[in-house]
Amino acid sequence: MKIKEFAYHLPAELIAQYPLRTRDRSRLLVLDRASKEIVHTHFHEISRFFKAKDVLVINNTKVFKARLKGKKPTGGAVELLLIKEQTEGIWESMVSPSRRVRSGTQVILKDDVYAKILEIKGARCLVAFNIPADKVIMDLGVVPLPHYIKRSAITNDEKSYQTTFAKKTGSIAAPTAGLHFTEEVLKLCEEKGVRLAEITLHIGPGTFKPIRTQNIEDHIMEPEYYDISQDSIDLLNDASRIIGVGTSVCRTLETYALTNDTEGSAELFIYPGHPFKIIDCLVTNFHLPCSTPLLLVCAFAGKDLIFKAYHEAIEKKYRFLSYGDAMLIL
Repeated sequence: MKIKEFAYHLPAELIAQYPLRTRDRSRLLVLDRASKEIVHTHFHEISRFFKAKDVLVINNTKVFKARLKGKKPTGGAVELLLIKEQTEGIWESMVSPSRRVRSGTQVILKDDVYAKILEIKGARCLVAFNIPADKVIMDLGVVPLPHYIKRSAITNDEKSYQTTFAKKTGSIAAPTAGLHFTEEVLKLCEEKGVRLAEITLHIGPGTFKPIRTQNIEDHIMEPEYYDISQDSIDLLNDASRIIGVGTSVCRTLETYALTNDTEGSAELFIYPGHPFKIIDCLVTNFHLPCSTPLLLVCAFAGKDLIFKAYHEAIEKKYRFLSYGDAMLIL
Protein backbone atom coordinates (compact mmCIF):
# COMPACT_ATOMS: atom_id res chain seq x y z
CA MET A 1 0.00 0.00 0.00
CA LYS A 2 1.13 3.51 -0.81
CA ILE A 3 1.15 6.19 1.88
CA LYS A 4 -0.44 8.68 -0.53
CA GLU A 5 -3.64 6.62 -0.33
CA PHE A 6 -4.10 7.92 3.22
CA ALA A 7 -3.90 11.63 2.38
CA TYR A 8 -6.86 13.94 2.84
CA HIS A 9 -7.33 17.69 3.02
CA LEU A 10 -7.50 18.94 6.60
CA PRO A 11 -8.47 22.63 6.76
CA ALA A 12 -6.09 24.44 9.09
CA GLU A 13 -8.96 26.17 10.88
CA LEU A 14 -10.24 22.79 12.12
CA ILE A 15 -7.03 22.00 14.01
CA ALA A 16 -7.92 22.77 17.63
CA GLN A 17 -5.46 25.21 19.18
CA TYR A 18 -7.01 25.30 22.65
CA PRO A 19 -8.99 22.78 24.72
CA LEU A 20 -12.65 23.26 25.51
CA ARG A 21 -13.40 24.72 28.91
CA THR A 22 -15.13 21.46 29.91
CA ARG A 23 -13.50 18.25 28.69
CA ASP A 24 -16.59 16.14 28.18
CA ARG A 25 -18.44 18.77 26.12
CA SER A 26 -16.45 17.87 23.03
CA ARG A 27 -18.40 16.43 20.12
CA LEU A 28 -18.49 12.68 19.57
CA LEU A 29 -18.86 10.93 16.23
CA VAL A 30 -20.03 7.34 16.72
CA LEU A 31 -19.18 5.00 13.86
CA ASP A 32 -20.80 1.56 13.71
CA ARG A 33 -18.68 -0.81 11.63
CA ALA A 34 -21.49 -3.34 11.14
CA SER A 35 -24.29 -1.00 10.05
CA LYS A 36 -22.00 1.73 8.61
CA GLU A 37 -24.19 4.19 10.53
CA ILE A 38 -22.77 7.49 11.81
CA VAL A 39 -24.28 9.19 14.85
CA HIS A 40 -23.36 12.68 16.04
CA THR A 41 -23.57 13.43 19.75
CA HIS A 42 -21.41 14.77 22.60
CA PHE A 43 -18.79 12.99 24.65
CA HIS A 44 -20.63 13.23 27.96
CA GLU A 45 -23.20 10.85 26.46
CA ILE A 46 -20.69 8.14 25.53
CA SER A 47 -21.82 5.76 28.27
CA ARG A 48 -25.11 5.11 26.46
CA PHE A 49 -23.15 3.19 23.82
CA PHE A 50 -21.60 0.89 26.43
CA LYS A 51 -22.98 -2.27 28.03
CA ALA A 52 -22.61 -4.12 31.32
CA LYS A 53 -19.42 -6.18 31.49
CA ASP A 54 -17.69 -4.01 28.91
CA VAL A 55 -14.14 -3.20 29.98
CA LEU A 56 -12.87 0.30 29.25
CA VAL A 57 -9.08 0.28 28.97
CA ILE A 58 -7.28 3.56 29.71
CA ASN A 59 -3.64 4.61 29.50
CA ASN A 60 -2.54 6.03 32.87
CA THR A 61 0.70 7.54 31.59
CA LYS A 62 1.48 11.08 32.74
CA VAL A 63 3.03 13.79 30.58
CA PHE A 64 6.07 15.52 31.99
CA LYS A 65 7.27 19.01 31.11
CA ALA A 66 9.73 17.70 28.58
CA ARG A 67 10.44 20.83 26.53
CA LEU A 68 13.35 23.05 27.56
CA LYS A 69 14.29 26.31 25.89
CA GLY A 70 17.77 27.72 26.19
CA LYS A 71 20.62 29.30 24.31
CA LYS A 72 24.24 28.69 23.51
CA PRO A 73 26.91 30.88 25.11
CA THR A 74 27.05 32.72 21.76
CA GLY A 75 23.35 33.56 22.05
CA GLY A 76 21.80 31.18 19.54
CA ALA A 77 18.45 29.67 20.59
CA VAL A 78 18.36 25.92 21.26
CA GLU A 79 15.38 23.76 22.17
CA LEU A 80 15.58 20.37 23.86
CA LEU A 81 12.77 17.83 23.98
CA LEU A 82 13.61 15.27 26.63
CA ILE A 83 12.57 11.74 25.73
CA LYS A 84 13.73 9.46 28.54
CA GLU A 85 16.50 8.97 31.06
CA GLN A 86 18.98 6.49 29.59
CA THR A 87 21.20 6.07 32.64
CA GLU A 88 21.23 8.00 35.88
CA GLY A 89 21.58 11.67 35.04
CA ILE A 90 21.92 11.11 31.27
CA TRP A 91 18.90 11.91 29.12
CA GLU A 92 18.09 11.12 25.52
CA SER A 93 16.75 14.24 23.88
CA MET A 94 15.75 15.74 20.58
CA VAL A 95 17.58 18.96 19.83
CA SER A 96 16.67 21.81 17.53
CA PRO A 97 18.29 23.21 15.49
CA SER A 98 20.59 20.18 15.50
CA ARG A 99 23.00 21.62 12.95
CA ARG A 100 24.04 24.37 15.37
CA VAL A 101 25.18 22.25 18.28
CA ARG A 102 28.15 19.96 18.78
CA SER A 103 29.28 17.53 21.43
CA GLY A 104 30.41 19.57 24.41
CA THR A 105 28.03 22.47 23.72
CA GLN A 106 26.48 23.98 26.82
CA VAL A 107 22.84 25.00 26.52
CA ILE A 108 22.17 27.68 29.08
CA LEU A 109 18.67 27.29 30.48
CA LYS A 110 18.67 29.92 33.19
CA ASP A 111 21.43 31.83 34.97
CA ASP A 112 23.82 29.11 36.12
CA VAL A 113 21.62 26.17 35.06
CA TYR A 114 22.70 24.44 31.87
CA ALA A 115 22.56 21.22 29.88
CA LYS A 116 25.71 19.81 28.33
CA ILE A 117 25.50 17.97 25.02
CA LEU A 118 27.47 14.77 25.53
CA GLU A 119 26.85 13.12 22.19
CA ILE A 120 24.85 14.01 19.11
CA LYS A 121 23.48 11.91 16.28
CA GLY A 122 21.22 13.64 13.80
CA ALA A 123 18.37 15.34 15.66
CA ARG A 124 18.97 13.20 18.80
CA CYS A 125 21.50 13.76 21.54
CA LEU A 126 22.49 12.72 25.02
CA VAL A 127 22.50 15.49 27.62
CA ALA A 128 23.43 15.92 31.26
CA PHE A 129 22.51 18.77 33.59
CA ASN A 130 24.62 20.54 36.17
CA ILE A 131 21.80 20.19 38.72
CA PRO A 132 19.34 17.31 39.22
CA ALA A 133 17.22 16.75 36.10
CA ASP A 134 13.99 16.48 38.12
CA LYS A 135 14.49 20.02 39.39
CA VAL A 136 15.27 21.29 35.88
CA ILE A 137 12.08 19.72 34.53
CA MET A 138 9.94 20.98 37.40
CA ASP A 139 11.28 24.53 37.40
CA LEU A 140 12.11 25.18 33.75
CA GLY A 141 10.28 22.60 31.64
CA VAL A 142 7.18 23.43 29.63
CA VAL A 143 4.38 21.21 28.37
CA PRO A 144 5.44 19.61 25.05
CA LEU A 145 2.45 20.55 22.92
CA PRO A 146 2.42 19.00 19.43
CA HIS A 147 3.90 20.94 16.53
CA TYR A 148 0.48 21.58 14.94
CA ILE A 149 -0.60 23.66 17.95
CA LYS A 150 0.77 26.96 16.76
CA ARG A 151 1.25 28.69 20.08
CA SER A 152 3.42 28.52 23.15
CA ALA A 153 2.32 26.40 26.07
CA ILE A 154 0.54 28.25 28.86
CA THR A 155 0.04 27.34 32.51
CA ASN A 156 -3.43 25.97 31.83
CA ASP A 157 -1.94 23.35 29.50
CA GLU A 158 -0.30 21.65 32.48
CA LYS A 159 -3.79 20.54 33.50
CA SER A 160 -5.59 20.46 30.15
CA TYR A 161 -2.93 18.36 28.38
CA GLN A 162 -3.18 15.66 31.02
CA THR A 163 -5.86 13.02 31.50
CA THR A 164 -7.81 12.96 34.75
CA PHE A 165 -6.45 9.45 35.38
CA ALA A 166 -2.75 10.20 34.71
CA LYS A 167 -0.52 8.48 37.30
CA LYS A 168 2.80 7.23 35.94
CA THR A 169 5.17 9.89 34.62
CA GLY A 170 6.96 9.19 31.37
CA SER A 171 5.17 10.53 28.28
CA ILE A 172 6.13 13.41 26.04
CA ALA A 173 2.58 13.49 24.67
CA ALA A 174 -0.85 12.90 26.13
CA PRO A 175 -2.95 9.87 25.18
CA THR A 176 -5.40 12.35 23.72
CA ALA A 177 -8.48 10.13 23.44
CA GLY A 178 -8.39 10.05 27.23
CA LEU A 179 -8.49 13.84 27.54
CA HIS A 180 -12.28 13.84 27.08
CA PHE A 181 -13.02 11.76 30.18
CA THR A 182 -14.15 13.40 33.40
CA GLU A 183 -14.89 11.81 36.76
CA GLU A 184 -18.59 12.26 35.95
CA VAL A 185 -18.32 10.38 32.66
CA LEU A 186 -16.37 7.56 34.30
CA LYS A 187 -19.01 7.34 37.03
CA LEU A 188 -21.77 7.05 34.43
CA CYS A 189 -19.82 4.24 32.78
CA GLU A 190 -19.43 2.41 36.08
CA GLU A 191 -23.16 2.80 36.81
CA LYS A 192 -23.79 1.11 33.46
CA GLY A 193 -21.74 -1.89 34.63
CA VAL A 194 -18.60 -0.95 32.70
CA ARG A 195 -15.35 -1.84 34.44
CA LEU A 196 -12.13 0.14 34.16
CA ALA A 197 -8.74 -1.42 33.37
CA GLU A 198 -5.48 0.51 33.31
CA ILE A 199 -2.38 0.01 31.21
CA THR A 200 0.71 2.18 30.88
CA LEU A 201 2.35 3.13 27.61
CA HIS A 202 4.79 6.04 27.70
CA ILE A 203 4.27 7.90 24.45
CA GLY A 204 7.48 8.92 22.73
CA PRO A 205 8.53 10.36 19.36
CA GLY A 206 7.62 7.14 17.54
CA THR A 207 3.91 7.91 17.69
CA PHE A 208 4.49 11.13 15.75
CA LYS A 209 7.30 9.96 13.48
CA PRO A 210 6.25 10.79 9.90
CA ILE A 211 6.05 7.94 7.43
CA ARG A 212 8.83 8.76 4.96
CA THR A 213 8.52 5.60 2.88
CA GLN A 214 6.27 5.37 -0.17
CA ASN A 215 5.24 1.85 0.80
CA ILE A 216 3.73 1.89 4.29
CA GLU A 217 4.98 -1.63 4.96
CA ASP A 218 8.55 -0.26 4.98
CA HIS A 219 7.93 2.09 7.89
CA ILE A 220 9.45 1.10 11.25
CA MET A 221 7.85 2.15 14.53
CA GLU A 222 10.06 3.34 17.36
CA PRO A 223 9.68 1.24 20.55
CA GLU A 224 7.73 2.65 23.50
CA TYR A 225 7.68 1.17 27.00
CA TYR A 226 4.46 -0.46 28.20
CA ASP A 227 3.21 -2.34 31.25
CA ILE A 228 -0.05 -4.20 31.96
CA SER A 229 -0.90 -5.27 35.52
CA GLN A 230 -2.28 -8.69 36.37
CA ASP A 231 -5.47 -7.02 37.65
CA SER A 232 -6.01 -5.54 34.21
CA ILE A 233 -5.30 -8.88 32.52
CA ASP A 234 -7.96 -10.50 34.74
CA LEU A 235 -10.49 -7.85 33.73
CA LEU A 236 -9.69 -8.32 30.04
CA ASN A 237 -10.19 -12.06 30.33
CA ASP A 238 -13.67 -11.53 31.80
CA ALA A 239 -14.85 -8.80 29.44
CA SER A 240 -17.82 -9.02 27.13
CA ARG A 241 -16.25 -6.28 24.99
CA ILE A 242 -12.86 -4.58 25.30
CA ILE A 243 -13.02 -0.87 24.53
CA GLY A 244 -9.62 0.74 24.03
CA VAL A 245 -9.26 4.42 24.84
CA GLY A 246 -6.79 5.65 22.26
CA THR A 247 -4.32 4.23 19.76
CA SER A 248 -1.70 3.82 22.50
CA VAL A 249 -3.99 1.39 24.35
CA CYS A 250 -4.76 -0.41 21.12
CA ARG A 251 -1.08 -0.92 20.25
CA THR A 252 -0.31 -2.05 23.80
CA LEU A 253 -3.07 -4.66 23.92
CA GLU A 254 -2.37 -5.93 20.42
CA THR A 255 1.32 -6.21 21.31
CA TYR A 256 0.37 -8.23 24.39
CA ALA A 257 -1.86 -10.46 22.25
CA LEU A 258 1.06 -11.25 19.93
CA THR A 259 3.81 -11.66 22.53
CA ASN A 260 2.02 -12.57 25.78
CA ASP A 261 4.43 -10.13 27.47
CA THR A 262 2.83 -7.93 30.12
CA GLU A 263 5.80 -5.56 30.11
CA GLY A 264 8.19 -4.56 27.38
CA SER A 265 8.53 -2.42 24.27
CA ALA A 266 5.60 -1.79 21.95
CA GLU A 267 6.86 -1.38 18.41
CA LEU A 268 3.93 -2.92 16.59
CA PHE A 269 2.98 -0.96 13.48
CA ILE A 270 -0.75 -1.41 12.86
CA TYR A 271 -1.95 -0.68 9.35
CA PRO A 272 -4.74 -2.09 7.11
CA GLY A 273 -4.59 -5.86 7.05
CA HIS A 274 -3.74 -6.23 10.74
CA PRO A 275 -5.79 -9.02 12.37
CA PHE A 276 -7.06 -7.52 15.64
CA LYS A 277 -7.02 -10.02 18.49
CA ILE A 278 -8.19 -8.08 21.57
CA ILE A 279 -9.77 -4.71 20.79
CA ASP A 280 -13.53 -4.76 20.12
CA CYS A 281 -14.26 -1.01 20.15
CA LEU A 282 -12.05 2.06 20.06
CA VAL A 283 -12.31 5.61 21.41
CA THR A 284 -10.03 7.91 19.44
CA ASN A 285 -9.51 11.44 18.17
CA PHE A 286 -9.27 12.63 14.56
CA HIS A 287 -5.76 12.17 13.22
CA LEU A 288 -3.36 13.80 10.77
CA PRO A 289 -3.31 12.69 7.13
CA CYS A 290 -0.80 9.91 6.38
CA SER A 291 -0.01 9.37 10.08
CA THR A 292 0.47 6.08 11.94
CA PRO A 293 -2.62 6.69 14.17
CA LEU A 294 -4.73 7.26 11.05
CA LEU A 295 -3.48 3.99 9.56
CA LEU A 296 -4.38 2.22 12.81
CA VAL A 297 -8.00 3.41 12.76
CA CYS A 298 -8.22 2.57 9.05
CA ALA A 299 -7.04 -0.93 9.92
CA PHE A 300 -9.69 -1.19 12.62
CA ALA A 301 -12.71 0.17 10.74
CA GLY A 302 -11.68 0.05 7.09
CA LYS A 303 -10.21 2.92 5.09
CA ASP A 304 -13.39 3.70 3.12
CA LEU A 305 -15.54 3.90 6.24
CA ILE A 306 -13.00 6.02 8.15
CA PHE A 307 -12.62 8.41 5.23
CA LYS A 308 -16.41 8.66 4.96
CA ALA A 309 -16.55 9.57 8.66
CA TYR A 310 -13.68 12.06 8.34
CA HIS A 311 -15.34 13.71 5.33
CA GLU A 312 -18.55 14.11 7.33
CA ALA A 313 -16.62 15.43 10.35
CA ILE A 314 -14.92 18.04 8.17
CA GLU A 315 -18.26 19.06 6.64
CA LYS A 316 -19.72 19.48 10.13
CA LYS A 317 -16.61 21.34 11.30
CA TYR A 318 -15.45 18.96 14.00
CA ARG A 319 -12.29 19.99 15.80
CA PHE A 320 -9.30 17.83 14.90
CA LEU A 321 -6.17 16.43 16.59
CA SER A 322 -5.04 16.54 20.22
CA TYR A 323 -7.38 19.18 21.64
CA GLY A 324 -10.12 18.27 19.17
CA ASP A 325 -13.28 16.17 19.21
CA ALA A 326 -13.62 12.41 19.58
CA MET A 327 -14.78 9.33 17.71
CA LEU A 328 -16.16 6.06 19.06
CA ILE A 329 -15.77 3.11 16.69
CA LEU A 330 -18.12 0.24 17.52
